[in-house]
Amino acid sequence: MTQHQNTQTMKPATAAKKLGVYLPATPAEFQEGVVSRAELNALQAEPPQWLADLRKNGPHPRPVVAAKLGVSIAGLARGGVTEALTTEQIDALREEMPEWLRQERATQAKVREETVRLKEKKAAKAEADAQDR
Repeated sequence: MTQHQNTQTMKPATAAKKLGVYLPATPAEFQEGVVSRAELNALQAEPPQWLADLRKNGPHPRPVVAAKLGVSIAGLARGGVTEALTTEQIDALREEMPEWLRQERATQAKVREETVRLKEKKAAKAEADAQDR
């Protein structure tokens, strides 16, 4: 019995998401084809110039913009940022530090603190339960 291996492929949007780039900014041949798992691995291992430039200068997709600004994606939307931004635009926002960005960063910091608190509480409970046994 012979076993043939199917090549796993993905849509360009999925590949762009995994690469952390904004799909409309990628070359046409990337947007129009399918990407195999091997091709994705090759792009990650040795990024071509277009990919390196996109990662460095943008435009960046919203998850990357949110991470670079230290806010959530919902926080971006509340701040009126709905488009992909370039690194230059992100740096300008950081420097300008509008009130919405200041508030969203504070909110994000509270969320992280609460996450840590809950994790510690859960670990303490697990430790107490283990000692009771």
